[in-house]
Amino acid sequence: MNVINLSEHNSVLNQYLSEIRDVNIQKDPLRFRRNIERIGEFMAMEVSKVLNYQPTEVQTPLATTTVNTISDRLVLATILRAGLPLHQGFLNIFDRAENAFLSAYRRENKEGELEIVAEYMAAPAIDGKTLIVADPMLATGMSMEVGYLALLRHGKPTHTHLCCTIGTPQAIECLRRSLNDSPDVTLWCAAIDPVLNEKKYIVPGLGDAGDLCYGTKIHLSDRK
Repeated sequence: MNVINLSEHNSVLNQYLSEIRDVNIQKDPLRFRRNIERIGEFMAMEVSKVLNYQPTEVQTPLATTTVNTISDRLVLATILRAGLPLHQGFLNIFDRAENAFLSAYRRENKEGELEIVAEYMAAPAIDGKTLIVADPMLATGMSMEVGYLALLRHGKPTHTHLCCTIGTPQAIECLRRSLNDSPDVTLWCAAIDPVLNEKKYIVPGLGDAGDLCYGTKIHLSDRK
């Protein structure tokens, strides 16, 4: 598995990252969602550079010309709900792609261990296609792993691009192990943060991406 950390090189991406981390700017959900979306657009442009292309003839008002266009059949997948703005950023660029959606959530099992449960998936066939999975926070790597393996029930992609806003070394190692360090998978991170705290949140990170996008959710355990 090839790992690409886009923050290693200076670009406008760093501005978007600084704003989604800023506790003052985070008070504006619209701006937060838009910055996540812009990160998706930026990452999509980077991913586009490694896709396959073919010459395509185009008729202009004056003549015929040839343009290299993407030949890959793309499927964009995301994990609800936090992944929606990042997914939209990719869809803004890859506007002809098919789409897949999964629901997944954290819970503790009987042994008190954290596990990820996937309950819903709507996806096209992905056999022989290029799969792009957008999940903003790659903390433990478990949700990305569960989502990716669930998608494989719909076929085997020729190549998979796993894309996150912020990842951790722990999550990267988790994916390397679970995917057997597959050469057919590339992990793209806008940034990689060093620490995962006892609650499995990324530090310095940015907090709960889903809550910042769409508001605080109520857990069933919080109800009286």
